[in-house]
Amino acid sequence: MVAIACCFSGLPTPSIRPQGLVGHFPNLHCPSLKFAHLRTNFNTPMATTPFQVSASSSSSTIDEEKEVASSGRVGANDLLIVGPGVLGRLVAQKWREEHPGCEIHGQTMTVDHHEELSKVGINPCLKGTKTTHKFPYVIFCAPPSRTSDYPGDVRLAALNWNGEGSFLFTSSSAPYDCNDNGPCDEDTPAVPIGRSPRTDVLLKAEKVVLEFGGVVLRLAGLYKSDRGAHVYWLHKGIVETRPDHVLNLIHYEDAASLSVAILKKRLRNRILLGCDNHPLSRQEVMDLVTKSGKFSGVFEAFTGTTDPLGKRLNNSKTREEIGWEPKYPSFSQFLESI
Repeated sequence: MVAIACCFSGLPTPSIRPQGLVGHFPNLHCPSLKFAHLRTNFNTPMATTPFQVSASSSSSTIDEEKEVASSGRVGANDLLIVGPGVLGRLVAQKWREEHPGCEIHGQTMTVDHHEELSKVGINPCLKGTKTTHKFPYVIFCAPPSRTSDYPGDVRLAALNWNGEGSFLFTSSSAPYDCNDNGPCDEDTPAVPIGRSPRTDVLLKAEKVVLEFGGVVLRLAGLYKSDRGAHVYWLHKGIVETRPDHVLNLIHYEDAASLSVAILKKRLRNRILLGCDNHPLSRQEVMDLVTKSGKFSGVFEAFTGTTDPLGKRLNNSKTREEIGWEPKYPSFSQFLESI
């Protein structure tokens, strides 16, 4: 994940009181169970298996460079997800709901989660596995943290696109050149290359996407009940960053629904923005968490005074063009819904 939640995936999840989230999210700590009803339809005439990795093979015996054959042709709505994590699996679920006869493939760095992916109807394959077919729809939602050549990985993903449907790259809103809590939208200029290694990586990856005619979706901070900035801060208790820094959010489900809507538009060479249009300061986020009474643990304070400020994102142009609205219009309304 490129966006904010990526940084917190390895942190402990605070317990949640029974009267709060547990009744609504019985499988919070086992994401694969949420999608157990998804299955690949192997009988559809348009089905194919461009990637074939033996389920009995271990990571030490799988030859990632081996060329694998396809048992048929790629279907018109088949989808390749590079980085099928939390966001990628939600995209798979929503894509299959709209295209029930399609094949969905998920490309990963390791075989660690291949069994989980198979159970939710995503055909897993390893990065580097050669294919005999390209896909009409490709979405890249892997984070830059696990690779030394992020732009190169994006290029490899683009080479698996046949140019017919859509190629979508989920980026971050970090490249927008605004750090004074001021307004920011799709037309805000990007920071120049060389200012920050973090934004350099993203901008170089975005450049590859646009060269291939793909679409960049710059996402605000991703969150759900047990994942996101609020979870990290609640776990820490005291955070050495300034409380008045404005951040922007979008729920994982909304990021997935927006991604699917963009894929269906078959756009070319575009940079779009995903956010809920309700920016909040860090302090406001944690005040809402505390007021909700739905999380255990106590957040104490933000203690920073000199770190940079943020930006106030608005994606009205993206919404109008794509015809999309979020399920959760704000973090506050999300908390009320749980």
